[in-house]
Amino acid sequence: MSIESDMIHVEVVYALPHEQRVLTLVVNKDMTVEEIIQTSGVLKMYPEIDLSKNKVGVFSRNVKLNATVRDRDRIEIYRPLLADPKEIRRKRAEQAKAAAKAAPATGGKPSAQRKAEEA
Repeated sequence: MSIESDMIHVEVVYALPHEQRVLTLVVNKDMTVEEIIQTSGVLKMYPEIDLSKNKVGVFSRNVKLNATVRDRDRIEIYRPLLADPKEIRRKRAEQAKAAAKAAPATGGKPSAQRKAEEA
């Protein structure tokens, strides 16, 4: 086997609200996701990345740091969520209920048809 056949092309991606960093690398096909991320230099560029806390994925699918990748894969480093989406929806429903803008039974938007029937 030649050295060239042992190498693959990958991207390491890290996105902030107003900036996206895409690093293209040629690495050994046996390297793990963690090794590729460390080789990319992204950890030096963004010291806030903590691989013990930040989740990583390949093309939007979560993977473990010891996973291997294929040629042309994109390794993504995810930022932690600032708020739980379920919690935000629950609070919004409570506020709508309190403001009497929600159907008492379901907590959702009241039906226009039902309002007409009740009137």
